[in-house]
Amino acid sequence: MDEQDLREEIIRITRIITSQGLARSSDGNISVRLAPDRFLVTPSGLYKMSMSPDDLVIVDAEGCLVAGKAGRRPTGELALHLEAYRQRPDIGAVLHAHPPYTTALTIVELPFPTDYMPEVMVLLGRVPTAPYARPLTPALATSIRELIRTHDNILLSHHGTISVARTLQQALIALERMEAVAYTYYLARGLGEPVPLPQTELEGLAALGRQIS
Repeated sequence: MDEQDLREEIIRITRIITSQGLARSSDGNISVRLAPDRFLVTPSGLYKMSMSPDDLVIVDAEGCLVAGKAGRRPTGELALHLEAYRQRPDIGAVLHAHPPYTTALTIVELPFPTDYMPEVMVLLGRVPTAPYARPLTPALATSIRELIRTHDNILLSHHGTISVARTLQQALIALERMEAVAYTYYLARGLGEPVPLPQTELEGLAALGRQIS
């Protein structure tokens, strides 16, 4: 995609996330890689459903503003995005959202339920939780530094999720899957004690996931 296509794609994905309740109001943020040292990023404090392609800003690898409409500045979580790009030269997009059921797991200190549905291990794999770090501070970026090297999806304790992928749509798909899994697990816990799949089956599913990734 060229830059204009990427601007329109960010707006499309933002509206999908907002309409599904995976982020609300001005919450959440998105970035895509334009070049090795240039990134297109959602702006800070703007109501997501009113955002247009020309509201997006361009920053460099140090987080300095390169281009943007007057009055627009990059998301306050920019350091989180740049840390992901530094650790993962293979990715082209970063998506930070606030999915309610997934976030709720971290509030009650439950791990992401990887072991209960076969599609989770095949399509998502293990989804770790980063230690709590205050939003809008460098500590949030530091909290994912080690985990993002080997995981595409991470829960941010008390603060949502981050998903990385080659494309923004792939990151959205992972986000939707995480929230669907968290919701199903929530329902299961209301019915009784969830029963995990056998360890041998989990190992086989993990191997299948590596084959198709």
